[in-house]
Amino acid sequence: MNKTLALSIALALGGFSTTAMAANGAGMFVRGEVGNSDIEVDGADGSDTAFSLRGGYYFNSTIAIEGFYSNLGEDSDSTGSAEIDGFGLGVTGKRNFTDPHHGFYISGRAGVIRTTTDVSVTGFGRAEDSSTDPYFGVGVGYDFSPTFGLGLNYDFIKAKPFDADVDVRTFTLGIEARF
Repeated sequence: MNKTLALSIALALGGFSTTAMAANGAGMFVRGEVGNSDIEVDGADGSDTAFSLRGGYYFNSTIAIEGFYSNLGEDSDSTGSAEIDGFGLGVTGKRNFTDPHHGFYISGRAGVIRTTTDVSVTGFGRAEDSSTDPYFGVGVGYDFSPTFGLGLNYDFIKAKPFDADVDVRTFTLGIEARF
């Protein structure tokens, strides 16, 4: 009998702690994004599809840390090809206009990304370079529930592979699940 009572109390307390966590907006999240990238290298530019997989932890309904992988795009022609991607770590902030994780919101994020640029030139071979660079982003969206939302994001990365100035701008649609 005492084991049943102890188990019931433990389950009830576990349920209350989950409710408390959901009430203040804390918890883990996973986010997938896909959209367009605009890559400018020393004045020349091109565009491609970009995608990102992000995950992290909300400390409350407004502040989170995130880690991610992003494929920022590639471009090729008869003379060669170039591709840029990276892994990053940052902080994200979010402000809902109504309840935490519900309704319309605005967001911002910033951190560092380790970009890898792979360049191949026909007849000359292939080269790869990495750099650690800052990224910044802003977004707007709508949280349909405390566990699901959609957002539009604009991010900017200033990369420096091969001592070149590379500006990457992405505009993506993101789907976020929180648990």
